[in-house]
Amino acid sequence: MNDEIKFEVPSLSSSAMLVELQISTWTARKKDKRASANVTDNNNAERGTATVNKKLLGKCNELDAIQKFAANARVAHYGMTMPWSDLGQRLLTTEMYFDYHKAMTKLQQEYEGLCNYFISNYSFEIAQAHSRLGNLFNHNDYPSPESIIDKFRFKIAYLPLPEFGDFRVDVGKEGTQLLQDHYRDYYTSQVEVAMGDLWKRLYTCLDNMSERLREPTHEEQNSKRKVTKTGSLVFRDSLVENMIGMLDMLKTCNVTGDSQMEAMRMQLDNVLHGITPDALREDSLLRAETKKAVDKAIADLPSLDL
Repeated sequence: MNDEIKFEVPSLSSSAMLVELQISTWTARKKDKRASANVTDNNNAERGTATVNKKLLGKCNELDAIQKFAANARVAHYGMTMPWSDLGQRLLTTEMYFDYHKAMTKLQQEYEGLCNYFISNYSFEIAQAHSRLGNLFNHNDYPSPESIIDKFRFKIAYLPLPEFGDFRVDVGKEGTQLLQDHYRDYYTSQVEVAMGDLWKRLYTCLDNMSERLREPTHEEQNSKRKVTKTGSLVFRDSLVENMIGMLDMLKTCNVTGDSQMEAMRMQLDNVLHGITPDALREDSLLRAETKKAVDKAIADLPSLDL
């Protein structure tokens, strides 16, 4: 007789969820077998050693805009979430949910607007491509106007984290113990990856700030493009803005309640309190003190594969 065992492991299900973002675009690229064969034959090469890939619409600004927008939307998605699984699911804290949903819904609407504009001009773009591609044009390469809409997708799916208490198995006591150990190890490792990702993001921000706040070299001092009139290295306002945003992430995404992470956040919050980009540019002493504090924070980071 098999035993049904119910086991519990500490869970993040009340403070975080999984989110999956699916964005697809039409690449408008296709291999031209005939042109590829011509290239190899004309160069006395073996078939298959060279490939000709056509841009079916040539230079199409509307499609380029969609593809760039999709890439930027993915970056925004990654910035507000943490890694979880190889299947594309990311960890989203409940505290970040409303900001994430608001931002991504806005991006979704903008994406759909770009796609609708492109689709409305699709037939015209095919006609333009005919003249752009010359003998490489093949009308059979193009999806029909009715089906081209299916090439574009922007979908957000929210999923609950598995509840450990509801994990039931029916494989006997020995099998249950093995599965329980495996499940604990997997969950622990995924949480470590997610929290490690936060530390790595923090390191990137700190390292960038440290680099931009250093004193310019002699060669850099003679370059107007690299040094401001006040003698600091040129940097954008986003240097400080990104660091403040990173501190917000450390607060909202510290799902394990890591005391070291919270202490680091408070330490850096005190360092940056009241500091503006212009103040850093104009005050060499403030730059030096801030860089010293940033370098100390880097030294205090936990040992990670950075």
